[in-house]
Amino acid sequence: QLQLVESGGGLVQPGGSLRLSCAASVSRLSLDYYAIAWFRQAPGKEREGVSCISSRGGSTNYADSVKGRFTISRDNAKNTVYLQMNSLKPEDTAVYYCAADFRGVTSRDMSCSYAGMDYWGKGTLVTVSS
Repeated sequence: QLQLVESGGGLVQPGGSLRLSCAASVSRLSLDYYAIAWFRQAPGKEREGVSCISSRGGSTNYADSVKGRFTISRDNAKNTVYLQMNSLKPEDTAVYYCAADFRGVTSRDMSCSYAGMDYWGKGTLVTVSS
C-alpha cells in the first residue's frame, strides 16, 4: 500500500517558479520499486502526463509542452519526488497529481510511463496568473 501527498502548489505570476513535492508513505515496499509520474488536469480538459521518472531515477520523460522548463527528480531515501517548474505560463494552470506505478521488487532501474498507475495522490492546485 502506498499513499501519496502532493504539496507546493499555489498562485504564481507568469515567468515564476514553483517546486511541487510528492511525499510517499510506504507501508511495506521501498519507493525504489515504483516509477513515479506527474499529471495535470486543467479546467475543462483531460488529464495529461507531464513528466515521469524511473524507479531509481536514472531516466526521465517530459511532455513537449514542459520540456526545458520543468525538472523531475526523486530522493528515495526521503520517499519524495519533486517537480521543479520554471518559466511558468498561464497554460500551466491545473491541478497537479503524482502517481506511482509498481515496477516489481528488483534492483534494476525500471522505466516510467504514463499508463497503468497503481496509486494516486489527491492533487495540488497551481495557478499561473498576473
